[in-house]
Amino acid sequence: MPVTATDLDAATASVVAALEPVVDLDWSAATGTGALNAYRTAEHVGDCLMSYAAQLSSRSTDDYVRFEAALLTDATNAQALEFVVAGAGMLAGVVHRLGPEVRGWHPWGVSDPEGFAGMGIVEVLVHGEDMCRGLGVTLEPPAEVCAHVLERMFPEVTVDAEPWTALLWATDRVELPGLPNQAGWRWRGAPVGD
Repeated sequence: MPVTATDLDAATASVVAALEPVVDLDWSAATGTGALNAYRTAEHVGDCLMSYAAQLSSRSTDDYVRFEAALLTDATNAQALEFVVAGAGMLAGVVHRLGPEVRGWHPWGVSDPEGFAGMGIVEVLVHGEDMCRGLGVTLEPPAEVCAHVLERMFPEVTVDAEPWTALLWATDRVELPGLPNQAGWRWRGAPVGD
């Protein structure tokens, strides 16, 4: 199954459902991804999604479009989450509009709209999971979306685990018994068949 804009919408909706109830907590004190707190992780995700939309829209295949999207200094947690939703909506709209022949640059390889949708889903779900852990809530993304993104972005992953757990393992968020950790992981952005 190809990864679609609808999959990105569903992944984003699952993150919003998990994080909306905790927008009144202190996101600046909650862990996010790496050295980022939950608030800055949301900002990172929004920026990534908007950048991916720009890459595809511009059809740039040799470098990033030179801009950065960031939250205003007075943005609330709810507005940080809204920033993620806006970025996901922009990327989903571009993915939906463009044909499979379009290409855009990413440092891990030139990709097509399906690949950028997959990248967006990984960003939303994996960083969303980091934020959820830091804020003490559970993220439950749709299994079929996780399965689609695993097949497209991590075709070498054939672990005996539920798709969400397998995606977390592939992105070095969990360990699975008897399997090596995935530090230094990368997705496969190249179009299928390339």
